[in-house]
Amino acid sequence: MHERIQDARTYVRQYGRPDLFITFTCNPKWPEITEAILPGQKANQRHDITARVFRLKMGKVMALLTKQDIFGPVRCFMYSIKWQKRDLPHAHILLLLKEKIHPSRIYYFISAEIPAPDKDHHLRDIVTSHMVHGPCGSLNINSPCMNEVIRNGTRIKECSKNFPKEFLKDTQTGHDGYPLYRRRKSGDGGYTAEKTLGSGSCRGTFTVDNPTTHCSPGTGSKKLNNVGNSS
Repeated sequence: MHERIQDARTYVRQYGRPDLFITFTCNPKWPEITEAILPGQKANQRHDITARVFRLKMGKVMALLTKQDIFGPVRCFMYSIKWQKRDLPHAHILLLLKEKIHPSRIYYFISAEIPAPDKDHHLRDIVTSHMVHGPCGSLNINSPCMNEVIRNGTRIKECSKNFPKEFLKDTQTGHDGYPLYRRRKSGDGGYTAEKTLGSGSCRGTFTVDNPTTHCSPGTGSKKLNNVGNSS
């Protein structure tokens, strides 16, 4: 583990900071898992099955990233796999690309908008099922993301993740290095979506200082891999 961490740091010294930080998480509802566990069992009770399925899918993800070059040719990469309190694995992947991603191209890879139902219904279902934050704020003041702060002498609660985000016509790079993703309002080509939540409704290149932050010694199980491409 220590040698691989040193290798990862060498990549950063040689080629600079990573271009992409991707998190790949095990889904306990994957059919390969649900069809293999016994009736009444949960995915986190069968580490043998979840680990095997995750490894197979992780291999496919890495093939897409490093062999099919869906984000462009990869100079080198590294990733760590961790099992934490929910007993399900997830991977943190860092990619160093041969060609840097310009801010104007970010929205080709990352979208902060819900796909239109008439363009990609399958992707829309995935996004609305797994990638929608909340409800929080006035819709759910007790959401885990809500922190108590003092504004103008008044104690209030607000989302620690800064949702909802501001509307932006185009993706921009923030002063801290993090991108501000395109999130268009209806007048700029976006559209209004409504999602029912119980009795209410909700409308709704980063900087890595240390590539091995998630690989440092600590609790839980971890695995680190890193590979450099000479081609």
